[in-house]
Amino acid sequence: MIDTMFFLLVFFMIATLSMTLQKGMPVNLPTAGSATDDVPEQVSLTLTKKGELFFNKEPIVIQELESRLQSLLDTSEPSVVINADTAVPHGRVIEVMDAIRKTGISNMAIATKPLSP
Repeated sequence: MIDTMFFLLVFFMIATLSMTLQKGMPVNLPTAGSATDDVPEQVSLTLTKKGELFFNKEPIVIQELESRLQSLLDTSEPSVVINADTAVPHGRVIEVMDAIRKTGISNMAIATKPLSP
């Protein structure tokens, strides 16, 4: 009986984890006191410490970013969340932000994780 209950517990834990929506690539986010978990994200741009750029888990180059965002802008006003690893140079993040601004998108945020109490 205990084995069955343990199996059900593990099954539901794994099933719940697989249902969460993760659009970005896993990176080590910086912390901020004003960070929240309720940012409505439609587009996730991820910058890894290796310098790679991902558009919703799909690797792209910076030159493709404007055209990809412009195609989304035709249908709606997307919000863009930049997930940059703490080791990414500041200039690279500004380069991505500049490409976003050139498309006319005004809803932009930089993802952080809350400070641990």
